[in-house]
Amino acid sequence: MTPLVWGIIGAVILPLAYLTWTLVSSDRSGAAAIHANLTAGIDNHGGPSATRNTSFSTLLRKLTPAAYVLKLDRLLALAGRPRSMPLEKLLVLKPALALAGAALTFVLLNSGPSARNLLIGVFIIFLAYFIPDLLIYNTGVKRQQAIELELPDTLDQMLISVEAGLGFEAAMARAGQNGKGPLAEEMVRTLQDMQVGRPRREAYLSLADRCSVPDVRSFVRAVVQADKYGIGIASVLKSQAKQARVKRRQRAEEKAMKLPVKTLFPLILFIFPVMFIVMLGPAAINIMKTLG
Repeated sequence: MTPLVWGIIGAVILPLAYLTWTLVSSDRSGAAAIHANLTAGIDNHGGPSATRNTSFSTLLRKLTPAAYVLKLDRLLALAGRPRSMPLEKLLVLKPALALAGAALTFVLLNSGPSARNLLIGVFIIFLAYFIPDLLIYNTGVKRQQAIELELPDTLDQMLISVEAGLGFEAAMARAGQNGKGPLAEEMVRTLQDMQVGRPRREAYLSLADRCSVPDVRSFVRAVVQADKYGIGIASVLKSQAKQARVKRRQRAEEKAMKLPVKTLFPLILFIFPVMFIVMLGPAAINIMKTLG
């Protein structure tokens, strides 16, 4: 084998050996005692494998930079923290995908070692490592767009409930029960935070932190100020609902204004050449025959 192939093998084997040595040499007795104390009286369906998975995910959390872990946690919060992809599972999945990309790179270099194959292999490794981030980011963007679209109707429903005599939290609970989108889920979670003893202000601010929609943050700030200064919640809901409807209409008009510009490039690149070929093709053939 060439030195390049041996270098790739070392780049794959050495990190695996380090992870294995760290996992084997770590003291698990303290972690097992803590886990036993915390899960006392709880039916642990995972058994010893669950403890091993927890210790492995904890190890990967320590090896991953703290700022990057916080960024992943923020992406998961914007995506609604899907149950199929918790943070611990994500920290385990990313290195596994990177190792799969490294194995594919090794096969590629073994078939034909060259600088181009090396660059392709490095790209495959980076893509495999960061593709979960892209998927979670895409899920979060779609979820925030759904929240932005649902906000005016939810505020109208809450306004009707408040004007009918319900309190603000009861109106929020009704909107959360009748709704089916991510905004209803966030409202139900906010009510659950208050039910377990969290202060109302902190629960509302947590709702704003879990959403990147400016309208939701404006609504939360207005509710917090109304609760602090004793302002009528019905007037606040009415103004916020009106403002949300106006902004939704403005966003729709903005998208309609951008549509001709977005269709200009496909029109020039794909439609106009075909039209020119169909219209001018027979004339060009006749000219060629005449001149010939």
